[in-house]
Amino acid sequence: MVDDIESSAVTAATSGNDPRFVCDEMLGRLARYLRAAGYDTALASGGAPDRRWIDVARREARTLLTCDRQLLHHKAAQGYVLWLRQGRLDHQASVLRDQLGVDWLWRPFTRCLVDNARLQHAGELALGRLPPDLRSRAVRECPACGRIYWAGSHHRRMRARLADWAGGTAGRGGAKLPLWHDEGSADG
Repeated sequence: MVDDIESSAVTAATSGNDPRFVCDEMLGRLARYLRAAGYDTALASGGAPDRRWIDVARREARTLLTCDRQLLHHKAAQGYVLWLRQGRLDHQASVLRDQLGVDWLWRPFTRCLVDNARLQHAGELALGRLPPDLRSRAVRECPACGRIYWAGSHHRRMRARLADWAGGTAGRGGAKLPLWHDEGSADG
């Protein structure tokens, strides 16, 4: 019987204050959602040897999330690799919540979904690239790639999914989820 999860007694993600991850190329969607939740999440590029990503995980104190069972058998992987069954994103998210304590509402929308850089409040130049009706909204931009983020329909759908993965507790009792996590704010 094949288990849904196998790990090498993963400790990397839970050992520090700010858990960090690296996802193999098969887990690109999961990497985007980890970034949406605020986690520093690198995405392995295809074709690189397995050992390279294990070394990155060890050197940067990251947990390597993979669909490749063979990575578990590397001696250097001990404590740094979590195998996830390829397939349903919702199931993978629940495994991370239950096994590693991932809080899907940790620091929502503080990282670029594409390149993982920390987002910043949009400057005047970035706001000038938006249609006038969006300029009055809370807008963030990525200093690395220049992408602009605002709380539109895509943001709401992602935020709802993060809340579902967190166990739905943030939506109970009329509690309102913050649109963005602000460093140093009272909401986390």
